[in-house]
Amino acid sequence: QVQLVESGGGLVQPGGSLRLSCAASGSIFSINVMGWYRQAPGKQRELVAISTTDGNTNYADSVKGRFTISRDNAKNTVDLQIDNLKPEDTAVYYCNYRRLPVGNNYWGQGTQVTVSS
Repeated sequence: QVQLVESGGGLVQPGGSLRLSCAASGSIFSINVMGWYRQAPGKQRELVAISTTDGNTNYADSVKGRFTISRDNAKNTVDLQIDNLKPEDTAVYYCNYRRLPVGNNYWGQGTQVTVSS
């Protein structure tokens, strides 16, 4: 089992910044992918950004150039720096962990990000 604990959400004005953090604990395998997904009201959960233990990253087109994912493999943490926030970024953001090449998905409890003036 893997436990994920997120922090860092909140209410921000358009154009503002936030940093989300996620710490994983439990049965962490050395080769894995960690990242962030989000779910807005009435919409499906979607990928935001993911990062593998060997440094490969993938971003949703809608966040490229504004969001930056980083991770610390020694600490089993993954952060998401969010800049130039837009109202359409409003969602619950979920941390995700999955062992590679194949493994179960684990999810955090979610952290709310609201972008509003």
